Amino acid sequence: MNILEKIVRSKKQEVQKLKGDKSMSDLEKSDTFQRMTRSLQGNIINGTGVIAEFKRASPSKGIIHDMADPQKIVNGYMEAGVSGISVLTDKPFFKACSNDFEEIRKISYLPLLRKEFMVDEWQIIESKSMGADCILLIACILTPQQIKNFQRIAGDIGLETLVEVHSPSDLDKLSGLESMIGVNNRNLDTFEVDLSASVALVSQLDNSITKIAESGIHSPEDARMLSQAGFDGWLIGELFMAEKDPGQACRAFIQHLQEITG
Repeated sequence: MNILEKIVRSKKQEVQKLKGDKSMSDLEKSDTFQRMTRSLQGNIINGTGVIAEFKRASPSKGIIHDMADPQKIVNGYMEAGVSGISVLTDKPFFKACSNDFEEIRKISYLPLLRKEFMVDEWQIIESKSMGADCILLIACILTPQQIKNFQRIAGDIGLETLVEVHSPSDLDKLSGLESMIGVNNRNLDTFEVDLSASVALVSQLDNSITKIAESGIHSPEDARMLSQAGFDGWLIGELFMAEKDPGQACRAFIQHLQEITG
């Protein structure tokens, strides 16, 4: 069993327990469920295209920034000029704290992407109740019917979806409802990074879709290359979070990227 299979098995067990503690109707009563969402896609198209991620750890790298201050880091990201913020909410494998998303929602005027392993429609309702603007759907862990159903449920409550693909077989699962697709440069079976694989995949996507490169971006030069290949934005976490001041690292990245892309 590879790491992704372990995560999915754990997530299904976790969600079953959470569903027993709180119903969808309970989630829909939260104040944040009623808030108007903000468009991550619109911000990517009209902004820098950088989605900066807040995460403490990952299965491939271990602890990245365990004592990270969510508010300080996100304020730094916003000052740097990012288009949106991605927040990891998985606890067992990514070491998220239970209040990370809540703390970031309090201060962020930017769209928030909830980075989670979505395996049940209950999590979509939960995401809206947390104050998410967009959710991640990982194609390789979902069936084509689940992808379509999850997209429709999310759309009905005002959430955008970023559908993540990482291999040609994932493209066969797409519903045709996609407006944003993320191409993960990291092989989710081996966790190895290959930018060339993403370049090959993005050429197969419709021009009308907003395309986001995810994982393994180590420099503004990488981002420029991916932009030239057809990507509209970049989701970057580890590069920033591994630094003492992630906000400053993000600011330097964006400034350099703007310099080399004109």
